[in-house]
Amino acid sequence: MGIDLNIHKLTEQFVTESFLNAGRKHEIRHLERTLYWLRRIYPQADDAMLIAAISHDIERAFRTNTISAKEKELGFINVHFYRIHEEQGAEIMAAFLREHNQPGEFITKVYRLISRHEEGGDKEQNILKDADSLSFLENNINYFITNMIEVSGYDAVKEKICWMFDRITTPEARQLALPFYEDAVGELNKIKNSN
Repeated sequence: MGIDLNIHKLTEQFVTESFLNAGRKHEIRHLERTLYWLRRIYPQADDAMLIAAISHDIERAFRTNTISAKEKELGFINVHFYRIHEEQGAEIMAAFLREHNQPGEFITKVYRLISRHEEGGDKEQNILKDADSLSFLENNINYFITNMIEVSGYDAVKEKICWMFDRITTPEARQLALPFYEDAVGELNKIKNSN
C-alpha cells in the first residue's frame, strides 16, 4: 500500500494529544492495550489494523456532550448508542490519514475497521473487536464501577461488562479475557451485596 512508516508515530501522538486535550487521560491506556492485545492474538496484523487498534475510540476525545438521557435509556450495548461512536471515529481517523497523505486503500481499510469495532463483521473487524474487549476488561472495569454505576445504574454497567465478554469470538481472546471478566463480575457482586 506504500504507507509512510511515520504514520504509526504520528497516529499515536494524535491519539494521545487528543485525549489529553479532552481531559480523558484515563482512556489512553485502553487504546495502548488494545494495540498490545491485537498484536498478541493476531501477530500478522497489518499496518491498517495496528492504526485502527490504537485509534479505534478517537471519537471519545472529540465528544462534546456527556451521556444523554436517551443514551442512558438505550443502554451501552444498543446499536444506536455505539454506531455513532464507531462511524464518527472512522471519519476522524480517515480525515487525519488524508491530512498525512496516506494511500486511499489504506484509509479505506482503517475506516472499515473502526466503523465496526464494537460489533465486528468480517475476520479483521472481529479480531479488533476482541482486542478491544480484552483491553476493556483489563483496564476499564474500575472506571465503569466507580463512575458509570452512578450515572447509568448497576444493571446497565453489568450488562456492558457481560456484553464485552460475550461478544468475543476468537477462542484465544476469550480464554485470555476470562480472568478479567471473572474479576469484574466479582467486583460487581461485592457492590450488589453491599447495598
